[in-house]
Amino acid sequence: MSLTDLQIKRLKAPDKGQKTYYDSALAGFGVRVSQGGTKTFVVLYGKERRRKSLGRYPDLSLSEARLLAKQAQVDITLEDLNPKQSAPKVSFKTAREKFLADSETRTKPRTVGEYRRLLNKHFHFEQDISDLSRHDIASVVESLKAKHSEQHHAYVAIRTMMNWCLKRGFLDRSPVPSMTFKTRPRERVLSDKELACVWHRAKAFGRPYGTIVQLLILTGQRKGEVVGLRRSWIADGRIVYPSEFVKNQRSHTIPLGARAHHLIDDLPSKSDLLFPSRFDSEKPFNGFSKCKAAFDQELKVEPYTLHDLRRTFSSNMAKLGTPIHVTERILNHVSGTISGVAAVYNRHAYVDEMSEAFAAHERHLEEVLSRYTKP
Repeated sequence: MSLTDLQIKRLKAPDKGQKTYYDSALAGFGVRVSQGGTKTFVVLYGKERRRKSLGRYPDLSLSEARLLAKQAQVDITLEDLNPKQSAPKVSFKTAREKFLADSETRTKPRTVGEYRRLLNKHFHFEQDISDLSRHDIASVVESLKAKHSEQHHAYVAIRTMMNWCLKRGFLDRSPVPSMTFKTRPRERVLSDKELACVWHRAKAFGRPYGTIVQLLILTGQRKGEVVGLRRSWIADGRIVYPSEFVKNQRSHTIPLGARAHHLIDDLPSKSDLLFPSRFDSEKPFNGFSKCKAAFDQELKVEPYTLHDLRRTFSSNMAKLGTPIHVTERILNHVSGTISGVAAVYNRHAYVDEMSEAFAAHERHLEEVLSRYTKP
């Protein structure tokens, strides 16, 4: 069968012993159900078709298990095919730069930038990559456990790099161990008073960071979608994001509210980018860490992230009675109330509905700001 979460949940425990259900989409990968009802992901690998347990469901998700299964099969297959060949000696630093240089030719610039930041910040190996052990990689990743999101992103970056090295013949097998991370989804929503404090602080903080924060509050868009915004994408009071720029690879159009339009019109026209880097007008602003630290110093608000402003926007839309499908269209969510076949046939742009929602949101914000004025 083609394994899905729903099918796995429905699998019944056998009367005795164990029973394994294999996935038709990935040969050798399956889930083993024991008499007690425990469900464990397994994979068959190597010429001898040895079996390896990957982890229990639902602690380990189906998508994560598939990735681990593929990794196990790739490792052993390459080892079987080239048992006597050894990879050339390449230093970690050299491999890292080659990987980043190649990524620039086929990956989004902001993704490459994130790879570069994570690999340079957390992984400082002096030895050749072929001499790295799984313990070396795991030690670095484990040291980041206090920052769950950063830990997971760092792990993905080093795993992607090492898989790239594997495919290029720099490694016989990847030194990245199979690791899983259980993270609680963030639920932080700022109160009206907190939102007003952030807005007033942003207005006083000024450009570019303060204006970015204000636009995040007003539009509910992702941080990258605001900081990478270009003037050439704005016309007739609307922003039209090209499909190659947005996260889900789907063209995204939103109307601008009066406040948001005024903020954008007030920005200096130094380049097509609304928020260019200080050193290169063709690259977007990237000083978030330092700016947020300085921004939050005088802010009497409990810890929050910029993405929490997007969640707060969505929550306030619900409070204002905005239909959920309109909010999801504003946020450009793919898996929402209109998805699957319905999404294919429903091509209504909802521009008028979104305009009404933004107008209501700005009126709400105006009322909140007047109620909680700057001290």
